[in-house]
Amino acid sequence: MKWLLLVPIRFYRYIISPLIPARCRYLPTCSAYAEEAVQRFGFFHGGFLALKRISRCHPFGKHGYDPVPKDITPSDRQQES
Repeated sequence: MKWLLLVPIRFYRYIISPLIPARCRYLPTCSAYAEEAVQRFGFFHGGFLALKRISRCHPFGKHGYDPVPKDITPSDRQQES
């Protein structure tokens, strides 16, 4: 089921993203973060982390280095339910 998320992420990352000016506030970019999260944690956990990251990416949000966590914390699991 991972590919259901990876195909649109990669399409955006390699086809659409190069056509628009860079606007990402975080490193790695949101699309790179989403791809790594889905590959590492699967459809549900990785998808949740990707959505959480994308929701933080706005003009009034933070910025800087924000890597994919090494493990999902208990608070992340509670928010999924």
